[in-house]
Amino acid sequence: MRNVDEDTITQIVLARHAEARNPRLKQIMTSVVQHLHAFARDVELTEEEWFAGIQFLTDVGHITDDKRQEFILLSDTLGLSMLVTALNNRKPVGCTESTVFGPFFVENAPEYENGDDVANGAKGEPCFVTGRVTGLAGEPVPNAHIEVWQADSDGFYDVQYEDATQSQGRGALKSLADGTFHFRSITAESYPIPHDGPVGRMLKALGRHPWRPAHLHFMIDAPGYERLITHVFRSGDEYLDSDAVFGVRSSLIANWQRHETGNAPDGTQIDTPFSTLDFTFVLNRADGAGNRRA
Repeated sequence: MRNVDEDTITQIVLARHAEARNPRLKQIMTSVVQHLHAFARDVELTEEEWFAGIQFLTDVGHITDDKRQEFILLSDTLGLSMLVTALNNRKPVGCTESTVFGPFFVENAPEYENGDDVANGAKGEPCFVTGRVTGLAGEPVPNAHIEVWQADSDGFYDVQYEDATQSQGRGALKSLADGTFHFRSITAESYPIPHDGPVGRMLKALGRHPWRPAHLHFMIDAPGYERLITHVFRSGDEYLDSDAVFGVRSSLIANWQRHETGNAPDGTQIDTPFSTLDFTFVLNRADGAGNRRA
């Protein structure tokens, strides 16, 4: 086809995909082309704006490396990550809700025993976390693999430090026979996502802030249950209603109880203020026994 114009281009492009061998790829790319073309027509995209968009995506790629995933930040701040999470994690009422994964998860986090200090020297006020992993019927889930990670009091994850030599504020442990777990870390504080790159410039241009409310990340795996990826958010945080990545759910907000100096839950004497957090995670059965929410 040689006589391509603004009225015929979409169908001509789609016709080129007719021989695609993968039906799911064909379905996705058909929708992508239709929506991209409709967007360009809707806003009457100029060549200068098109090039600015290409340059923006190029900049996102250039700043992305093994320690910084700018494309995930872009997806997060546009709400796409949370939408995909919601679409793929419909659960029965009563199960702990999923939320965004975030760009700072690291494979092979150090293993800890219950009661250990996963902060491992990270900056922040001490926090003692207790919790329980159960199924929807309240049954305890023993030996669940629990990964936790968080930013320090300066708002940085360990992988954001160029001179980092060890993991801090992250680790993995197992739930006990009764489904409970406990560990020591630091009190979660609100922090801005990295905003010194193209995503940060986009947020500024849109009049948006880069802040996330204080939270702990959790990923929980247990045989017979669906994997849970979620956060627990600190109640009272000023950014709960304007999270830069749209990850907050009311059911995931919990109270960090602050304590003055004294005896900590693990029996040690603490000479600085500290906090405690308790949260129960309810997993969905992997066999589909629960009634899924539509």
